[in-house]
Amino acid sequence: MATPETPATPETRAVSVVYAQGQNHAWRDTLALLPGMTVEQAIQSSGFEAQHPDIDWRAGGVGIFGKRVKPQDLVKPGDRIEIYRALVFDPKESRRRRALHRQRQKQLEGKSRGRQRTV
Repeated sequence: MATPETPATPETRAVSVVYAQGQNHAWRDTLALLPGMTVEQAIQSSGFEAQHPDIDWRAGGVGIFGKRVKPQDLVKPGDRIEIYRALVFDPKESRRRRALHRQRQKQLEGKSRGRQRTV
């Protein structure tokens, strides 16, 4: 496994592999990779799987600078490979629940206004 101190030569590509573990904490490794290496090979070379055996990086997907990529895509010099976490909930279901909650809140507000008496 390469280290951040490994110099990048014309035959290598310096890239970072990062994983956000939660609020304000991230795992990161910088590698010097040979030309033609893929995202998957970079993640394997980084030692991520050995250090995080309970995390299936394929389930959440991967990206480079915020754009989703496939594990077989090639890495370019300076790329930041991001390992995404799998979603804990379905975003569509979450939006539906929030909309239903807002609708109920409006109904409750309307009923409480109708009960007010003037003195």
